[in-house]
Amino acid sequence: MTRKIDIFDTTLRDGEQSPGASMNTEEKLVIAREMLRLNVDVIEAGFPISSPGDFESVRKISELVGYDAVVCALTRAIEKDIVVAADALQFAKRPRIHTGIGVSESHMRDKLRLTPDQTVERAVEAVTCAKKYVDDVQFYAEDAGRSDYAFLARIIQAVVDAGATVVNIPDTTGYSLPEEFGRRIKHLVDNVNGIEGVTIAVHCHNDLGMATALAMAGVANGARQIECTINGLGERAGNTAMEEVVMAIKMHEAELDAHTDINTREFVKASRLVSSITGMNVQANKAIVGANAFAHSSGIHQDGVLKKRDTYEIIDPADVGAGASQIVLTARSGHAALKHRLEELGYEFEPEKLDELYEAFLNLADKKKEVYDEDLESLVNERDREADALYTLEGVQISCGFPLTPTATLTVRNPEGQSITVCDWGTGPVDAVYKAVNQVIGTENDLMEYSVQSVTRGIDALGEVTVRVKAASGEIYTGRGADGDIIVSSTKAYLNALNRLISDRR
Repeated sequence: MTRKIDIFDTTLRDGEQSPGASMNTEEKLVIAREMLRLNVDVIEAGFPISSPGDFESVRKISELVGYDAVVCALTRAIEKDIVVAADALQFAKRPRIHTGIGVSESHMRDKLRLTPDQTVERAVEAVTCAKKYVDDVQFYAEDAGRSDYAFLARIIQAVVDAGATVVNIPDTTGYSLPEEFGRRIKHLVDNVNGIEGVTIAVHCHNDLGMATALAMAGVANGARQIECTINGLGERAGNTAMEEVVMAIKMHEAELDAHTDINTREFVKASRLVSSITGMNVQANKAIVGANAFAHSSGIHQDGVLKKRDTYEIIDPADVGAGASQIVLTARSGHAALKHRLEELGYEFEPEKLDELYEAFLNLADKKKEVYDEDLESLVNERDREADALYTLEGVQISCGFPLTPTATLTVRNPEGQSITVCDWGTGPVDAVYKAVNQVIGTENDLMEYSVQSVTRGIDALGEVTVRVKAASGEIYTGRGADGDIIVSSTKAYLNALNRLISDRR
């Protein structure tokens, strides 16, 4: 059986310290409920002394959680902080006080103005005080990542002797390299008496983009608790992202001799919930929960994933609640991806027809960043309309604008294969081009209806035009056309309606 790694979520405390990510009590309760669905081991509910709102949040979360998780409250190594935290935790079934002090030379000298001896004394007093109120006391050695090895071992030994049940070794500034941070944890394992009886925790920041790597180095060297947040929220560049470390442990369980009890299928849901409440958007290329985490646009990658998912995906998207892999159609997509998406939409084509459609797809994809399902359906329908057409559009150009007179130059191929070019003007660009079409086709009709709508989202969306024309005999014919240019769509739609009218008459 592998070692159980406790997941300590600090989204509601350190995560809230992200500028602009503050939450009210009700919002914190919503997130706390999601933490229970994730099955986290510890919820750090807040810093009670900091504000009445934080105190109330810790109190209400304590009532909500029951025995399902440890509820933790942060304090400084100050007696009043600890007393207030104990009061906020009075309804918790499994309370923990998280107290601590800075241990690096910089923190002791410049922030605390304490000597090393005074710092150790304050740490022991804080743990001893907290033990009066709760059995479970966690001590944090702030800025341990930049502390002296010997002094860090000395202060951890002192708080373990004073009764701390968890010792938190933070890389507060995100300064460390993973190998060095791993050695720091190993040094404590080898040099603190009784350390096997307490839990070593790691709390890493992402200032150099290595928070996940640092946390994993800690686990590899003996840590049994990771402090983390959903989406990596936290001070400055953020904390270790829960979804990243949990999935890393899951992928390398045997190598790390470690596992967690997290319900990973809740990750995407939790990510979106936290993003919605805090207003902190998740970058598209964010590991595990980003919009592009399981999306493939390269033709080579798409072909591999369609043949066997794990050629390019180490995680099944369903395992994190992300649904299925996404094949994103762009100008870099190949035949395999287009064929796959068309089959999902219910279309099947012979190889020759698919090749023709692929060329049309590439022309469209060159104009758009992404081709959506609706674009494909419109493209297929457009090709079908053109295949049956008597008159086909070869080119159209419009000159218009204030104070110009709208003028259309049109080239159409007739049923005999001849290209006919005409020019006409009108009250607007559509009127001008429709008069030009009438010059070529010369079929009496009355335009009854003209409408245009976006096929897909985005400023580069295809515009689909629908027209209804009434023949002299009274029958009404509908025509449709789609293109990125509304005038081209309008011309195609009108030609489509007139082609139907002429075919019906014939």
